[in-house]
Amino acid sequence: MSSREDVRETMDRLRSTASDVRQSMHAQTVFGEPVTHNGITVVPAARTRGGFGGGGGGGEGEEGEGSGMGMGYGVSSRPIGAFIISDDQVTWKPSIDVNLMFMMGCAVAALYFFFAWLDD
Repeated sequence: MSSREDVRETMDRLRSTASDVRQSMHAQTVFGEPVTHNGITVVPAARTRGGFGGGGGGGEGEEGEGSGMGMGYGVSSRPIGAFIISDDQVTWKPSIDVNLMFMMGCAVAALYFFFAWLDD
């Protein structure tokens, strides 16, 4: 494959990956579909983060032409709560991250035992 074809293929892959990133990072990812029951509407919300990276290469190696390429992206979403809409009032109900609470409790316990061990 020629250098020009490599560049063209790399650009096509970058465009495709950038399109995937755009499709996964939008308001519908952050706000879920509203659910209505008995006159109360719940709109779930999430925190969404994403990242994108790429690489390249080129040059000549000992056994011929060198090359290289790499790219990727990641998206992470976690629920953070919901808007509750009832009559003319909107309230926010945060979600509780049980895993985070457990890890914080473990960290506090570990620090307690560490400092207790230092006092001995």
